[in-house]
Amino acid sequence: MRFRLRWSVRTADWVLAVTLGVLMVSMALLAGAGVTVRPLGYALLLAGALALAARHRAPVTVLAVTTGCVLCYPLGMSAGTVTTFPLAAIGAFPALIAVYTAARAGWRWPAVAAGLLLVLGVFGISLLDHGGELRQVVQSCLSLAGWLVAAGAYGVVTRQHGVLLRQAEQRAAEAERTQEETAIRRAGEERLRIARDLHDSLTHTISVIKVHAGVAVHLARKRGEDVPDALLAIQDASRTAMRELRATLDVLRQPGDRQPDALGQLPGLLDMVSSVGVKATLLVSGQRRALPAEVGQAAYRIVQEALTNVTRHAGKASATVRVSYGPAELTVQIDDDGLARPGVPAVPGTGLTGMRERVTALGGELSAGPRAAGGFSVLARLPLAVRERPADRDLTGARPAGAA
Repeated sequence: MRFRLRWSVRTADWVLAVTLGVLMVSMALLAGAGVTVRPLGYALLLAGALALAARHRAPVTVLAVTTGCVLCYPLGMSAGTVTTFPLAAIGAFPALIAVYTAARAGWRWPAVAAGLLLVLGVFGISLLDHGGELRQVVQSCLSLAGWLVAAGAYGVVTRQHGVLLRQAEQRAAEAERTQEETAIRRAGEERLRIARDLHDSLTHTISVIKVHAGVAVHLARKRGEDVPDALLAIQDASRTAMRELRATLDVLRQPGDRQPDALGQLPGLLDMVSSVGVKATLLVSGQRRALPAEVGQAAYRIVQEALTNVTRHAGKASATVRVSYGPAELTVQIDDDGLARPGVPAVPGTGLTGMRERVTALGGELSAGPRAAGGFSVLARLPLAVRERPADRDLTGARPAGAA
């Protein structure tokens, strides 16, 4: 069985404190002849080391405790051995770490005050202990002062580096957020522009078709003539196109609104196709459920484009639309028995290219080509888990081998 150690700052502080305490006591035990360390000295060494376990939670308190232990440490030694057993080498270790921690945490003046107190205190204690050996005392104090200055300076530098790093991260996050907001604003402006262009061009044209078809139907009925089926189909198609165009414009103007179930409109689409002479049948399998709006919309547009191609190119034909709800994907297949024959490649047009782009954008697969029994078949597999379009995916209409 494997055990995973959760390494935290508190754990690291405890490991440091215990390790340093063991090392300091071991060095005191191995100090050699002529040096006597009393039990009080060992207790002060352990107290100063173990205080480091709380150095990140209470840096000033730990600084005060370790400073006091260093200044009191000579009380736990025999007279005349304070400099022989250097404070800077053993007893001052916890104080050096405490000065570094306080400076890194932003407590500069307490660190400076503790350093001055340590140097002056050690100077006085060492001078009294050796009865005026000034040169040796000064060397010991200068060594201690150098270590304290280095510890404090390293703490300040580390703190400044952390501040600069956080500022750089904040600037990067702000730049990314600003870039994202700019992209969203530009996308919104582009949607509004597209909506205006569609409204100005397509709406007017479709409205004219609808009005002329309505007038022709009205005049025919007024004269008691039979209204041609083609004229009724034009009227219904223009009405449907206007409704879909308005829905598309609403989505462009207000992105994020919940879109209706696109596949629920398939029966109406098949009725419209049947009215122009193409017998269309809808077969649904699997457990029908709510789909992501992108998937439902793409499936509806694929069926719509495929049936449009049938009415244009298949002649007098029938078509079957199969919609299969799977656990992880939606499968849409449109088969017709029209004029297409095996071995005769279909001429790729904007319709097939648009279908392939819709499917590829959702991470799915599309195959389209003549059937072995005659006619044409379009098969689209759309994953239900919508993902972002990969940057390196070819959306230019590249087809797999054997596809039209």
